[in-house]
Amino acid sequence: MFAVLKTGGKQYRVQAGDVLRVEKLNAEAGDKVQFNDVLMIGSAVGAPLVAGAAVQAEVIDTIKADKVITYVKRRRKHSSQRTRGHRQQLTLVRITDLLEKGGDKSGVKPAVGARTKIEPAVKPAKAKKSEAEASAEDAN
Repeated sequence: MFAVLKTGGKQYRVQAGDVLRVEKLNAEAGDKVQFNDVLMIGSAVGAPLVAGAAVQAEVIDTIKADKVITYVKRRRKHSSQRTRGHRQQLTLVRITDLLEKGGDKSGVKPAVGARTKIEPAVKPAKAKKSEAEASAEDAN
């Protein structure tokens, strides 16, 4: 059985045991992560996502891709030129399990990109002042 998942703006066709190079994730080596954006799993095709489906993976390492060099030169009477390099940061993951149902209840950390802010699930509530404290402040 195979699945098609979406992460980092790309789509990947995966099976259990596959090793992928995906955009950098907020996870350390050895962590288990879960991809919840599953477009297709087995014969189930989502519209656009398959509800309750997930792909679980284990993070192997964080690596850098090969260097890409860009060279810009202005033509003719200008002596301007610039060379820049870029190495994309990637995460190596090994696919461990394909879940057709129950992915939302598995308890595994979702795979989130490195630049995505993770909001706390429960926001701390503001402490209410007691009536005695409120009246003491009003008296001052």
